[in-house]
Amino acid sequence: MVEIIDFDVQQTPIDGLALIRMKQVREERGTVREFFRASAFEAAGIPLPAFQQVNVTETNPGAIRGMHGESMVKLIAIAHGTAWGAWVDTRPESPTRGAVFQTALEPGTQILVPEGVCNGFQSTGNSPTQYVYCFTSEWVPGMTGVALTPLDPALGIEWPLPVDTEDRSSVSAKDLAAPTLAEVLGEGA
Repeated sequence: MVEIIDFDVQQTPIDGLALIRMKQVREERGTVREFFRASAFEAAGIPLPAFQQVNVTETNPGAIRGMHGESMVKLIAIAHGTAWGAWVDTRPESPTRGAVFQTALEPGTQILVPEGVCNGFQSTGNSPTQYVYCFTSEWVPGMTGVALTPLDPALGIEWPLPVDTEDRSSVSAKDLAAPTLAEVLGEGA
């Protein structure tokens, strides 16, 4: 039996951040997912990103990566496993500045992340999560961008698994030391 899941795009509370369901064909042998099809993006009214770099991270269950908002557009997806994703709009001129969006991620789900929107996730499930990042610019040390601490209570992110802030395999010292949303937005200074 063959099941076809059509390409679908849903807007989120963050301007320009789109939740995408990849076109998928499921059958007895498994699943084929269209990771990227230019005509589907064009038909959905999404400007075609010109990817310059693609990374895959493998993250152990419970570990958090992020929140990072570099000066590049990202298309992210789960290749294996599951994750809880979170995004925060830190763009100075955005009508949704300060907005947070979070959702469960699994294979077949993508997020198109605008430049300057912070991206982070926690690996969930029983096996490592393989998280794919397509970037419109090559990442270089010191590139323009913003970072937030993923554990800022003001973000309201509901990380599903407990986080041990003393355990570097759970969250990096760099991510813990990143500023809060209020600091990035210049509030209370």
